[in-house]
Amino acid sequence: MSQLAEQLASLHARVRAAEQRASRPAGSVELLAVTKGVSAERIAEAIDAGQRAFGENRVQELEEKRAAVAQQRPGVQVRWDLIGPLQSNKVRRALAAADRISSVDRVELLARIAELGGADAAPRQVLLQVNIDEDPAKSGFTPDALRAALPEIAAVLNGTPFTIEGLLTVGRLTIDSAEARSTFSSFVAFSHGLRAAASAQGLQIGPLISAGMSGDFELAIEEGATQVRLGSALFGARG
Repeated sequence: MSQLAEQLASLHARVRAAEQRASRPAGSVELLAVTKGVSAERIAEAIDAGQRAFGENRVQELEEKRAAVAQQRPGVQVRWDLIGPLQSNKVRRALAAADRISSVDRVELLARIAELGGADAAPRQVLLQVNIDEDPAKSGFTPDALRAALPEIAAVLNGTPFTIEGLLTVGRLTIDSAEARSTFSSFVAFSHGLRAAASAQGLQIGPLISAGMSGDFELAIEEGATQVRLGSALFGARG
C-alpha cells in the first residue's frame, strides 16, 4: 500500500470515528479530496486507492487536471466539484469542466449558470455558498440575504435542469475548537431551517452540508456535516 493510500485509509477511519461519536450512520459523510496544487499523477494515485470525488478551486486547473487524469486513468468514473470562487465570465468553462459547481455565492451568478447550462436539459448540480459567520473576508450569501433571496432563486431555476444539492461554508480560521464548533453548529441548524423555508416556497434544497477542512473536519462531522473537504490532510502541505 502506498503512503497516499495509507493516509486516505487513515482519514476514512477518522471520518467513521467522528460519525460514530455523533451517533450517525457509517458512510453518511463524503470525503472530497481537494486537489489545489496537486499533480495529476498524485490524483491518479488517489484514484488507485479508491478515491472518486475531487474538488478543485480554479476553473483552469480543473480543466487541465480533469483532462490529464482522464488520460492517466481512462474509463475510471470520478466526480469533479468546483469549490472555489467563480467569475461570471468563466461560467461556460466551469459548466463544461465541473460535474458540480459548489461555490454559488450570489443570485446573479446562479442566473448566469442557469442561462448557460439549461439549454441541453442535462441534469446539473450546484451548491449555494453561505458566509455563516458574516466574515467580510469570505465569499457567500449571508444567512439573511439567502433567506430573502429564496423567491428569486426559485424563479431563476424554474424550468431548468438544475438542482440545489445543498449548502457549503468555509469555517472560521481559529485554533479554538469551541469557536470552530459554534460555526459548524450554526451552519447545520441554518441548513435545516433554510430547506424547510425553501420547501414552503416550492424550492427544493438537498441535504448536502459541506463543511470542515483538514484542520477541523472531525468537529464539522460531529455537528452534522455530510461532506468534508480535505486537501493537505491527504496530500500533505502544498507550496
